[in-house]
Amino acid sequence: MALEEFIARYKLSESVYVTRPTMPSREDYLRMLAPVWEQRWLTNEGPLHARLERALAEHMEVAHLSLFCNGTTAMLLALQAMDITEGEVITTPFTFPATAHVIHWNRLTPVFCDIREDTCALDPEAVEAAITPRTRAILGVHTYGFPCDVEALEAIAARRGLRLLYDAAPAFGVRCKGRSILQYGDMSVLSFHATKLFTTAEGGAVATRNADWDRRIRFLKNFGIADEETVIGPGINGKMSELQAAFGLLQLEQVGEEIARRGAVAAVYRERLAGVRGIRLFPEPADATMNHAYFPIRIIAGEYGADRDALNVALRKCNIIARKYYFPLCSHFPCYADLPSADPRRLPVAERMSAEVLCLPIYGTLSPDIAATIADAVASFPDVNETDEQR
Repeated sequence: MALEEFIARYKLSESVYVTRPTMPSREDYLRMLAPVWEQRWLTNEGPLHARLERALAEHMEVAHLSLFCNGTTAMLLALQAMDITEGEVITTPFTFPATAHVIHWNRLTPVFCDIREDTCALDPEAVEAAITPRTRAILGVHTYGFPCDVEALEAIAARRGLRLLYDAAPAFGVRCKGRSILQYGDMSVLSFHATKLFTTAEGGAVATRNADWDRRIRFLKNFGIADEETVIGPGINGKMSELQAAFGLLQLEQVGEEIARRGAVAAVYRERLAGVRGIRLFPEPADATMNHAYFPIRIIAGEYGADRDALNVALRKCNIIARKYYFPLCSHFPCYADLPSADPRRLPVAERMSAEVLCLPIYGTLSPDIAATIADAVASFPDVNETDEQR
């Protein structure tokens, strides 16, 4: 099959992106905003903000949850609240840049360690090997919503006297071993960015079981202000607005349906790609309830007949906008590449995953028929007989 034939067969009439937010109705949103217009209370922890905090804490089964303007600020202040003022934080290179950046912005040193092949989350053995006298914390990521090995990391943190923080941005609604994923570790951070399955357009949250840390976080995100005349320390403006909170309250009403619809799309992909030579599907953990926030696949070039990048280019010509999450690794960025822990020889699994993984489009309003077309395009691409140069 020629490339032109492949494109003619699989090209979609409109671009389908890796994700797309499911919106509440405009009428419902305007109704939700009516009290905001009447009271003119736009921010500074208004009534809708308070409602969303309570609703999310209940939904996620956590004792304390504090809303933020975005997930990056939330993670920045989570580290601050733990009062880690110097040293190293062990984390993954296979993640969105913000994970490493918040460590740097707190004047701490990120130490990259390798990941597991089955989940792309931190490898506990690699974490243990990376600990030095300067290590102060572990920052794990529930990559693609796959839970980290929470029990192993918790045991390491307890034994070595380290703080344990999770970047749970991909893991809204995920359950692990019968518990909310946010119940593990000292703190967990969520993102409610527009690309997330639960979104407030921009937004985030910090969840913790520690009431003292929760109080400190609330001061830090509001300039350190305790009352009209008292500032207890330096803080920043990290608060969520009423406009975002209104959007979030409506999103929360439909997030269960969103997850279910994504699950149906994932089922189409799994059925049609199972057994395709050179395609590896990530196993769904038996002890976890997934949210289907992403659908990553691995392309094993030697078996598939083409590499991940060639497939990605061809899909884009068909208006299928997949994403190479996560390429390049954070350890390749110029700001971190000189760190000893960024040496590719120390990160063999992460390097391989970065070259092989492609995330296919998945969102609640993506039709199963379109998902089937995307899967069939992926399965058929090795039959294209064009050279790499012609592609």
